[in-house]
Amino acid sequence: MLDLSPLNGVNRLLMTVPLRPLQGDRFQPTGFPSLGAATYQTKDGPKLLVESAQSMANRLEATCWDMAKNEPVETLKGISHVTVTRRGAFLTDSMLEAHRLNSVYIEHSRGEFFTNTLPQAIGANKDAPIDRQRFVTALLKYDVGCLIHGVFLESIDGRLRTARALSSFIEASGVQVAPSGGVKNDRVRATKEEGKTSKEGFGNVPFARDEYVADRIDCYFNLDLAQIRGYGLGDKVERLLILLALYKIRKLLDGDLRLRTACELEPIDRDNLHADRPQGFKLPSLDDLESAVSAAISECRNLMVHTTVTYEDDLKKAKDDKKPKKGEDEDSGVDEESEGDSED
Repeated sequence: MLDLSPLNGVNRLLMTVPLRPLQGDRFQPTGFPSLGAATYQTKDGPKLLVESAQSMANRLEATCWDMAKNEPVETLKGISHVTVTRRGAFLTDSMLEAHRLNSVYIEHSRGEFFTNTLPQAIGANKDAPIDRQRFVTALLKYDVGCLIHGVFLESIDGRLRTARALSSFIEASGVQVAPSGGVKNDRVRATKEEGKTSKEGFGNVPFARDEYVADRIDCYFNLDLAQIRGYGLGDKVERLLILLALYKIRKLLDGDLRLRTACELEPIDRDNLHADRPQGFKLPSLDDLESAVSAAISECRNLMVHTTVTYEDDLKKAKDDKKPKKGEDEDSGVDEESEGDSED
């Protein structure tokens, strides 16, 4: 069994992982509307936000998903999540949605999962205080990732929210702009056609481009162990959540950190990833984490279900027409699967 005792009594697991461009020195940071690259001055000189916390949360979650099969990776078989289908085919999943369980496709799915099943499990009551224990237990049952990446179920009750227990961002220090450019060539007509503009795509279109170089690029991870313990879900669930978070970190760093076409990074020393806090804690290997997290899922399998809901394009029709059309199955649109003993 993977030893997590070095994390006992520690409120935060903090890691700083030095990165470098896979080739050359230049890299392309994330850009923001009406802002561009996020550069700022600190007491240590100019810095740059290479990847935001929001984007890194998506990338961490993506390590758990098999895009070819449209399901969680084999290691995480048995984990709780909600799949959305449309016309009998896969549409999306709570693990892929920005708002997780509060996804518009889940909210407006056919049947009563979002309007009845989930609120009842949570004990939602706008005239009473939130039953926090019941809330987090429902999140564990239907989408355990909400306890790691956070969720805001504002469509049910604006008080139903959890913060991210795992967060990450990438920052570069000692940065300088590396200006360059290029041109979109029109092989048919190099000059603008009369009456046509470059905005319409005709003619050769030159453009400027800013990339960056840096003295140092660091990826930061912050795992709030106090928040995970504060859920009060027991030792087995606590271990599952910690292992799942560590698995995401290790798989992201072991994989391709190809953030954009011109931004491909890698850890400088992938085999020796140590925490800043607690000092001396070393991130386990991916093989060790895969075995440990699979075992932890098995230990908690009776607490989690896989739910399937159906989304219809015509929402009004889906809500108003209670009778199935000829040839359609008469069901509630909700299918819960649990590989262990059912709680229902």
